[in-house]
Amino acid sequence: MILQGPSQFYDSREKALTLWYTTATDLPKEVYLHLAYYIPKIYSRGPNPAPQREDMLAQHILLGPMEWYLCGEDPAFGFPKLEQANKPSHLCGRVFKVGEPTYSCRDCAVDPTCVLCMECFLGSIHREHRYRMTTSGGGGFCDCGDTEAWKEGPYCQKHELSSAETDPLMHLSEDMIARAYNIFAIMFQYAVDILTWEKENELPPGLETLEKSDTYYCMLFNDEVHTYEQVIYTLQKAVNCTQKEAIGFATTVDRDGRRSVRYGDFQYCDQAKSVIVRNTSRQTKPLKVQVMHSSIVAHQSFGLKLLTWLGNIIGYSDGLRRILCQVGLQEGPDGENSSLVDKLMLSDSKLWKGARSVYHQLFMSSLLMDLKYKKLFAIRFARNYERLQSDYVKDDHDREFSIADLSVQIFTVPSLARMLITEENLMTTIIKTFMDHLRHRDIQGRFQFERYTALQAFKFRRVQSLILDLKYVLITKPTDWSNDLRQKFLEGFDAFLELLKCMQGMDPITRQVGQHIEMEPEWEAAFTLQMKLTHVISMMQDWCALDEKVLIEAYKKCLTVLMQCHSGFTDGEQPIVLSICGHSVETIRYCVSQEKVSIHLPVSRLLAGLHVLLSKSEVAYKFPELLPLSELSPPLLIEHPLRCLVLCAQVHAGMWRRNGFSLVNQIYYYHNVKCRREMFDKDIIMLQTGLSMMDPNHFLMIMLSRFDLYQIFSTPDYGKRFNTENTNKVLLYLVIIFNGEKNRFSPGMGQVNATDEIKREIIHQLSIRPMAHSELVKALPENENKETGMESVIEAVACFKKPGLTGRGLYELKPECTKDFNLYFYHFSRAEQSKAEEAQRKLKRQNREDTALPPPVLPPLSPLFASLINILQSDVMLCIMGTILQWAVEHNGYAWSESMLQRVLHLIGMALQEEKQHLENLNEENVVTFTFTQKISKPGEAPSNSPSILAMLETLQNAPHLEVHKDMIRWILKTFNAIKKLRENSSTSPVPETEGNIIEEGSRDKDKAERKRKAEIARLRREKIMAQMSEMQRHFIDENKELFQQTLEELATSTSRALDNSPTVSDTKLTALGPKQTRVTEQRQVVTCILCQEEQEVKVDSRAMVLAAFVQRSTVLSKNRNKVIQDPEKYDPLFMHPELSCGTHTGSCGHIMHAHCWQRYFDAVQAKEQRRQQRLRVHTSYDVENGEFLCPLCECLSNTVIPLLPPPRGLFNRLDFSDQPNLAQWMRTISQQIKALYILHNSCGSNSEKMDELQLPKGFRPDFQPKNLYSESIKEMLTTFGTAIYKVGLKVHPNEEDLRVPIMCWGSCAYTIQTIEQILTDENKPLFGNLPCRQDDCLTSLTRFAAAHWTVSSLSAVQGHFCRLLASLVPNEKNENLPCILDIDMFHLLVSLVLSFPAIYCQDFSGVSLGTGDLHIFHLVTMAHIVQILLTSSTEENGMDQENPNSEEEAAALTLYKFLCQRTGSALKEMSSGWHLWRSIKAGIMPFLRCSALFFHYLNGVPVPSEIQVTGASQFEHLCSYLSLPNNLICLFQENSKIMNTLVESWCSNNEVNRYLEGKRQAISYARESNKLIDLPDDYSCLINQASNFLCPKSGGDKSRAPTLCLVCGTMLCSQSYCCQTELEGEDVGACTAHTYACGSGVGIFLRVRECQVLFLAGKTKGCFYAPPYLDDYGETDQGLRRGNPLHLCKERFKKIQKLWQQHSITEEIGHAQEANQTLVGIDWQHL
Repeated sequence: MILQGPSQFYDSREKALTLWYTTATDLPKEVYLHLAYYIPKIYSRGPNPAPQREDMLAQHILLGPMEWYLCGEDPAFGFPKLEQANKPSHLCGRVFKVGEPTYSCRDCAVDPTCVLCMECFLGSIHREHRYRMTTSGGGGFCDCGDTEAWKEGPYCQKHELSSAETDPLMHLSEDMIARAYNIFAIMFQYAVDILTWEKENELPPGLETLEKSDTYYCMLFNDEVHTYEQVIYTLQKAVNCTQKEAIGFATTVDRDGRRSVRYGDFQYCDQAKSVIVRNTSRQTKPLKVQVMHSSIVAHQSFGLKLLTWLGNIIGYSDGLRRILCQVGLQEGPDGENSSLVDKLMLSDSKLWKGARSVYHQLFMSSLLMDLKYKKLFAIRFARNYERLQSDYVKDDHDREFSIADLSVQIFTVPSLARMLITEENLMTTIIKTFMDHLRHRDIQGRFQFERYTALQAFKFRRVQSLILDLKYVLITKPTDWSNDLRQKFLEGFDAFLELLKCMQGMDPITRQVGQHIEMEPEWEAAFTLQMKLTHVISMMQDWCALDEKVLIEAYKKCLTVLMQCHSGFTDGEQPIVLSICGHSVETIRYCVSQEKVSIHLPVSRLLAGLHVLLSKSEVAYKFPELLPLSELSPPLLIEHPLRCLVLCAQVHAGMWRRNGFSLVNQIYYYHNVKCRREMFDKDIIMLQTGLSMMDPNHFLMIMLSRFDLYQIFSTPDYGKRFNTENTNKVLLYLVIIFNGEKNRFSPGMGQVNATDEIKREIIHQLSIRPMAHSELVKALPENENKETGMESVIEAVACFKKPGLTGRGLYELKPECTKDFNLYFYHFSRAEQSKAEEAQRKLKRQNREDTALPPPVLPPLSPLFASLINILQSDVMLCIMGTILQWAVEHNGYAWSESMLQRVLHLIGMALQEEKQHLENLNEENVVTFTFTQKISKPGEAPSNSPSILAMLETLQNAPHLEVHKDMIRWILKTFNAIKKLRENSSTSPVPETEGNIIEEGSRDKDKAERKRKAEIARLRREKIMAQMSEMQRHFIDENKELFQQTLEELATSTSRALDNSPTVSDTKLTALGPKQTRVTEQRQVVTCILCQEEQEVKVDSRAMVLAAFVQRSTVLSKNRNKVIQDPEKYDPLFMHPELSCGTHTGSCGHIMHAHCWQRYFDAVQAKEQRRQQRLRVHTSYDVENGEFLCPLCECLSNTVIPLLPPPRGLFNRLDFSDQPNLAQWMRTISQQIKALYILHNSCGSNSEKMDELQLPKGFRPDFQPKNLYSESIKEMLTTFGTAIYKVGLKVHPNEEDLRVPIMCWGSCAYTIQTIEQILTDENKPLFGNLPCRQDDCLTSLTRFAAAHWTVSSLSAVQGHFCRLLASLVPNEKNENLPCILDIDMFHLLVSLVLSFPAIYCQDFSGVSLGTGDLHIFHLVTMAHIVQILLTSSTEENGMDQENPNSEEEAAALTLYKFLCQRTGSALKEMSSGWHLWRSIKAGIMPFLRCSALFFHYLNGVPVPSEIQVTGASQFEHLCSYLSLPNNLICLFQENSKIMNTLVESWCSNNEVNRYLEGKRQAISYARESNKLIDLPDDYSCLINQASNFLCPKSGGDKSRAPTLCLVCGTMLCSQSYCCQTELEGEDVGACTAHTYACGSGVGIFLRVRECQVLFLAGKTKGCFYAPPYLDDYGETDQGLRRGNPLHLCKERFKKIQKLWQQHSITEEIGHAQEANQTLVGIDWQHL
């Protein structure tokens, strides 16, 4: 790099500084010359940039001099001085990284966008409040210190408000201000010019150089259209790179927005550009590629560096920040929009992603952190709003990369929002901009979304963000109104009404008759618009409610617009006259099922909302003269909402089936909780408004007419001819709504407040069933702040039940709240209503109450709606009730239904409740106008003379076909009598009891007697039937005596079979091994095949029976996960290291099959898999190619089968007729036998010659070949299972001849026993008596298999293994290079020795028993283990109390330890306390003894003493007794001191032992600590924070998008991304899959931190998601962090995951999950 040049700045910093001061007459020009010369030299011209070197040179040559100039001294001193003089800002302003946790206080935040960073939150008062935790998408900043963002507690401890605000420039000298202004102006101008420069081949004026090289970059830009795969494929073709390089390019392009993919001359780069454009322009627009001159790219790189530098510099001083803001917002020479900030904003959509991010960051740290300039910036932003939004809509980058996204930072500040509304008319601007983008209209000027192209749909999605901006502006309501604010708000309201006017009546539909609709019409866009606007409409109403003048004006405007809408609708509709019961009304003929009808009526609904506000704010009563109430035409107001409800009724009745699903979906959303507040609810209110202003009879007649029911009720006998059930049901349902819920529980209509409405909702939701918190929240409408208000009332109406290990916490309704249950609650869907009815009736039956569900008592209405209740006593209503009751009485002739009757009864009940309330609240002056009881007592007039409603009810009370409704009718009659009494009491003269009362009493008694009689008859009938059945049974048994005898015998055998695990041995000491082993009589074992259901006894020579099993590699017990087998083909697994770095675990579901049945089943599974066509093949939950299948019974994943065998030791054991040798004699004999075998196997010549030469020990016949007693079928299965263990355990191809097969079988047996012992220890359970039967069966079969496997292996190979194994303890000159005693896991050694010993024993005819060999091997290994424990013991002597000092055990332990000290050359540390030694021996050897007890129990079948089947203090002694060990284990050494001294000496003299004692290597100490999953923090946000600081290890400091934590080892990984993919066995896999092979032998447990989701992986094709162990306060998980409630660790659930891992059940769990959910099978798990 050449550093000499014409510039006078390069010499040194001091010189540069001086020269700048003195000689710079034209500072900008000098700076530009300097930059023009150096930048192209510094910023690499090569294809592979070196960013660290570039940054260093740029700092020294370009930025360093500027820092000197700015400070006037060495910046190393200057900047700290500035920082010291600067008063720290009370604003935090921390810009969030992607995935960083943010906190919003639900009690104090002004709106949900006000958030705190973790540090500020922990130091604030809000951590004690209700808060919401989310992860940031990146880009926002912390609002700590902003008083407008918080109702209270705006400051954390760090940002406490200091003294009064002062001018930040006070702290800077005049000189420095001038210098800062100069340098900022030049550099900011340079950066803006170069970043917004659009020419690809020449530089801006002042930066050109003399010589222009022909070096270009082919620059590829990011877009949001093309996928990663398309870009990678195209790059491989275009620039001839490898896939890995292409992935690197694609990742950088996605992250930074652009990347050069080729470097060279113009032609070379242009060629690559044309290939890229050609390859990507087929389906969509092509990728953006530019061929740019290298000097332009260099200057742009420095421009970005410069903006970052400016951001850092202003961090030192608020004064510098203000100067930069001033420079940025200063108008340029071109007038409007010529400031640097404007230039950048207006070029936003032309910049690439990286440049946008950098300058947005700068704006945030400068303009938004300085309150004065934040206001000025807000004005510039608002003035350019329309253009910025248009740019965003055309741009294809996500909103988070657009300058338009800064609206959230500006519009949510209440003072700025008000200022922008009044000064810049922001509301109108936003709405007009929105309308400009939706230009597609029909003839009536309504929005039309029908034929949207893909581009229009994309634009529509983008335009929706403007609604969000409008929401931000309105989110905080004004407390005091200025005239300007009123005027501008109403202007905005006018614009909003224009928008709603375009929506009124959009997407009209006509009923399809004849044939089904061909194409589903577009309906989603209109509903999306409605959903997005729902909160804005509500907020508009809230704003209107705050000022009476605004409310009156808004009401008038809304009414005017509605009338304009109606004028276009009513043309040509014929007037008709309707009359019933002497009332007549004029209306129009309109049939919903024939004309056009629309579900979108936002103007009508807004008017309904404002009308309620007139009542709520009492404006209607204060200023009636200002309101146009007289102009209202009730029939016109109710017309369209009524059509809407009729449409719903007809759709429910199935009349619109041919209109397809689009209409069904619209009706669903109309009632859905997201939309209903501004749709269904407002339609009901509008009907109620109309009803309160007109004659209820007229209202009902119009309603009947619209529902096509007028004829039925106006013409007698018409009902006989029509089936009207559905529509009729809906009619009554609606009338109930009018009188029941909405009007009473809407603040403004009923005399209630908002919490009563929420209570009502919750009571009715919980009436259906108990619900979780999240379900309840979903069922309640949210306000604009995402609050439902539930927490404030839930305690009053419900009790919370905590969850168990699974499931969620549930809220249950308090019993006292059931009285408020209304069967016809207006928000119930049909299904919900029937469920609620069933649940409530069931509850009443349980409480022994009658099952009537009467309407609840309702709060009184507000005066504006008081006339509503008259509909209940109107003549037409009484006529409808009477008609339906009449139909019910004469139930044969009419098309009526019980549900109609039920609704009528409910209506009558409501009317009675109303009258009762009136009477109870009666004052002296008031006259009761509500006389429902009198009207229902009157019979009909001539000529029909129909009976009164009351009389008909009394008739129906005894109707046999209405059993269900009797309780309700009884309740009505009872209430009727109570009201009568009330009326009598209120009048003076007593009236005798009426006939109705007597009738009721009499009928009730009669009823009771009737019920009693029926019950008695039923009881007698039951008794008679039972007697008949028992008689028949007796006859059958007598006739089939032989059959029963047989069954009883079978029963007896099966019982004994069930007890065969614990054969009874009375009062003898139970011993598991050795010559004194307890003899057990062998039970018959008869099992049933699950496939063919045949029974078979397990015998040596019978057909093989097998257990389904799953063998897997495991690191659950591993103490060293990093150990990798380099070459499995050459690896020798004979000795297991105590680290247990990787074992082979066998598990089974315990289901038994015939071997041949299983083979047939497996062949069928394979054939099925092959039949599946290649193109359809997806991963199944099992991999047939790997030998996997699902257990035919329980569908548990399996990959092999274990043969069932009778106890194998009995087959090999011969009679012991000689005295049994002691350990020394036995070892001598064995050594001789081994020596003989060694000579025999390794020397030449024939066997008989060798036999003669050898001096064989007595009775040893090495040429004897034992006969294999097992049937061919069993031998085959022994080989099959052995090969499966070998294949999985070593990850090699199956080879049944391999000599390592038996070693792997013994290893799997040992490892499986160790894992089970570890689990039992961790759970503090006894060793026996607590294992599930599947584990018990598995261990029995596995141990017996391992003991029998040598019979199908090469005898000489097994003998060779035994010789080498024994040589590790008893050295001989033949076996060198054996591991030292510290590097052998003793339990694995014991199992291998015991199970390979029969291979030598079978040739020994000296009369020594097999048990003797077992015992001596066991004693020998136990002693080796004791030495191992003492050598590695890290016991410190401490002053703990000793229980019984100087016992013989302690003395013996001390003696042994001293002996070891001598033998190791005093390298062991001195110990004086035998007590501590004995304690460490006992603790260290306990797991070994427990494993040995399990092993010998399953091997020899000796039952377990009851003392070991419970947990207790003296476990050690009982174990020793069971295992033929002395309680003082050191006795073993003393009894065999002669031979043991030699052995101990040989063990201790090993070089590795000395190295360990000298501290040159590590060794495992005992007892090994149990492996657990990592410790997780209690608060989930700690994990989120940790993840947000985690950088992807491969993509140069980039944030990881899916940080994932391994729960086994605690490593954080960058999951699900191309950057961290690696190659594994020739396949590209994601970071998690690769990690499972390194950490868990193919099985992994991860926590996806951003999603709060546990991920289980097994191999490359299997995985599933699992519920995380983090719960919120309501006992629920939050997968995806959607709800944002604080999450805390549930220890029990975490233990459950840990248990799955320890039990090796992860693969099984995945299998079950994938079988249950087929979508899991389709996921590419290997890419995670």
